[in-house]
Amino acid sequence: MLCLFTTRRLKIRNLRESDLDDFHQYRSNPEVTKYQGFDTYTREQAKSFIAEHQNKSFIVPGEWIQYAIENISSAQLVGDCAIYLHPSDSRIAELGISISHLHQRHGYAKETMVGLMNFLFSKKGIHRIEETVDAENLASIRMMESLSFRKEAHFIENIFFKGKWGSEYQFAMLRREWEQLDWDQ
Repeated sequence: MLCLFTTRRLKIRNLRESDLDDFHQYRSNPEVTKYQGFDTYTREQAKSFIAEHQNKSFIVPGEWIQYAIENISSAQLVGDCAIYLHPSDSRIAELGISISHLHQRHGYAKETMVGLMNFLFSKKGIHRIEETVDAENLASIRMMESLSFRKEAHFIENIFFKGKWGSEYQFAMLRREWEQLDWDQ
C-alpha cells in the first residue's frame, strides 16, 4: 500500500477495496459531483474505479491518478485527490479533489492541497501547478485565492458540461511563488 505523504490530520495513499462503501457514498451524491468532470457513480463504477487505481504508483504523464484522503485519527476515507502531469511537459501538474459531503467544511480540501503542492514542488520538482475551476464553484474559488493561486484566465461558456454551457477560471502557481509563501510544510 503506497502512502504518498501525510499531513497533520490526513494520509494520502492508494485507494483500496475497503474504501468502497465510503467512496461510493460520496461519489454517488450529485452535490459532490456537481462541479466534477464526472457524473455520479454506481456501486459497480466505484468498485471498478478503485480497482483501476489501487495499485498505481506515481503518475505517468498524460494520465490521472487518484489517491485516497484518509483521516489519520479515524482511519476513515474522507475524500480523494488526483494528480495529472501534462504529457507535453511533466513539470506541469493539475490537481483535483473530492471531499465527502459528510466531511466538508473541516479544512480537508485545503490541507490536502497544501500537502499536494508541497509534495509536488519540493519532492517531485514540479515547476507549475494549474487549476481549472467552474466559475460557479465558489468554495473552490475561495480556496484557490486563500492559497495564493494567481487567476490567469476567465473562460466564458468554454465547456458544454452536464447539459449546459459552463464558464471556468484558470488558476496557477509556480514553484518559486510557493517557496515564498509561509506554509506549515
